[in-house]
Amino acid sequence: MNPHPPRFSWRRLVAVILKEFTQMKRDRLTFAMLAGIPVVQLILFGFAINSDPKHLPTAVVNGDHGPVSRAIIATLQTSAYYTISMPDASEAAAKEALRKGSVQFAVHIPPQFEHDLVKGLRPVVFVNADATDPSAASNALAHLPTLIDRAIASTIGRTLPQTNHPQASVELRIHSAFNPEMDSTFNIVPGLMGVILTMTLVMITALAMTRERERGTMENLLSTPVRPFEVLTGKIVPYVLVGYIQAGLILTAAHWVFDVPFLGSPWLLLACTMVFILANLGVGITFSTFARNQLQAVQMTFFFFLPSLLLSGFMFPFRGMPEWAQALGSVLPLTHYLRVIRGIILKGNTWPDVAPEMIPIAVFLSMSLMLGLLRYRQTLD
Repeated sequence: MNPHPPRFSWRRLVAVILKEFTQMKRDRLTFAMLAGIPVVQLILFGFAINSDPKHLPTAVVNGDHGPVSRAIIATLQTSAYYTISMPDASEAAAKEALRKGSVQFAVHIPPQFEHDLVKGLRPVVFVNADATDPSAASNALAHLPTLIDRAIASTIGRTLPQTNHPQASVELRIHSAFNPEMDSTFNIVPGLMGVILTMTLVMITALAMTRERERGTMENLLSTPVRPFEVLTGKIVPYVLVGYIQAGLILTAAHWVFDVPFLGSPWLLLACTMVFILANLGVGITFSTFARNQLQAVQMTFFFFLPSLLLSGFMFPFRGMPEWAQALGSVLPLTHYLRVIRGIILKGNTWPDVAPEMIPIAVFLSMSLMLGLLRYRQTLD
């Protein structure tokens, strides 16, 4: 036997490489994550992400009903940026739809609009835009003057031959509702609360439960009369407090550092945040029952967090995504929580306004906790 083996051996190197491939083959969950995450990123960034949203729902308050106003509505409808979901709305209905987020814009055509065009008075068209997400409204607003001028130019010469202004234009007055300065901070900072809670709570819960199994302390629980529901409750409660501490820090910084207004009820926000926190903790518990080690728990958390971040409307306008991506994003609790927190903070929404968004979060919470409890029972067995 050679007492001095060569410093480098291709044979030993190949043996180590084969050993690593064998280890990867045994750890199928990690291998699936390594292959799945790039595929998810390619699909989301290649097909779902769009920073220029089109076909935004729009309400029209038409006080004129003349040929020119009808041409403006038709031009907006056929454009790529607007979809007239409320073609003849009242002032109150348009304002309420804007506050609830069911429309992105409310276009107000005043009475005597066509008459004022004939007289060359440049009538005023008012536009209220939901500016809680400035990136969703900016491009559509930039194209609005051109669309209105095009509608007037194509109609006024044919239907109003007596006018001396065939290229008459209007005065467009845009009001950025809920965010007058179109400040992106008003959109990002409240949304960060949901993003941070999702990332930290899912991960910390999955790691805590998996760590119990790795260290063997789970066997100590098996020897006690503690029931699975009691164990899960005991694991969840401390992290609920952690979630509220994080939420308090973010809200304090939002108000005192970033000057984000708080128009709604803080108690309503805290109550809605409780449901959202529990939903994320339920996901973490479920992941812990599938993960064999802490690395897998982290990988599964990232696999859940990435679609939540990209499909919720935090980084990119939700209405800019294709329908299949919106349907997938609507399953995730972060999507609905972002609407809840931005609605309460920036719009002053009340419980009837946020209730439709809380129902999907509550359903997700029930499903995640039920699956986590069932999986936890199987793990104990």
